[in-house]
Amino acid sequence: MSASELPLFPLRTVLFPGGTLHLRIFEPRYLQLVRECTRLGRPFGVCLILAGREAGRPAIPARVGTEARIVDFYTLPDGLLGIACRGEGRFRVLGLRVRDNGLLIGEVEPFALEAPRALPPEFGLLAVLLERMIERIGAAFGSFSRGDLDEAGWVGMRLAELLPLELEERQELLESEDAIARLRRIAELLPRFQRD
Repeated sequence: MSASELPLFPLRTVLFPGGTLHLRIFEPRYLQLVRECTRLGRPFGVCLILAGREAGRPAIPARVGTEARIVDFYTLPDGLLGIACRGEGRFRVLGLRVRDNGLLIGEVEPFALEAPRALPPEFGLLAVLLERMIERIGAAFGSFSRGDLDEAGWVGMRLAELLPLELEERQELLESEDAIARLRRIAELLPRFQRD
């Protein structure tokens, strides 16, 4: 895999491939990012903030993030720009530079795509849990097919984004390069959410 440059948007959230992210854009550097990505038809990178803040001086991002493609624009009630993004492939940050306007540019290398894997029977309850969570969320979740619930990578990524996990745990799951290991880790974390 070859490295390329990607503008980065460090946030206090973890975006997963296939996930949706809504952002409120107000800083000039991010307005410029949205203009450039729209004009060029390119994604930008979303990385968890390890140190610093979302606004102001450039934050220190995690070394693994997800490409975000803008799929919709809208005006928020306060008059600011809102965007909806869809998570695409994951990447590893190899180096960073900062533009004059404070925008971080990462030299990134894409992760290899995970090959589709059937959900092992031992994780069948995770698929049932996910299906119930999606039913509760309703139309806000978006569309999916019943076949998605049989795919180990899809189930793991959706649970990682929907369960009330700590940001560090979400980041750990994003960085996992094995769908089955990700499901195993989610299964280890589940007892925390069981009711007495």
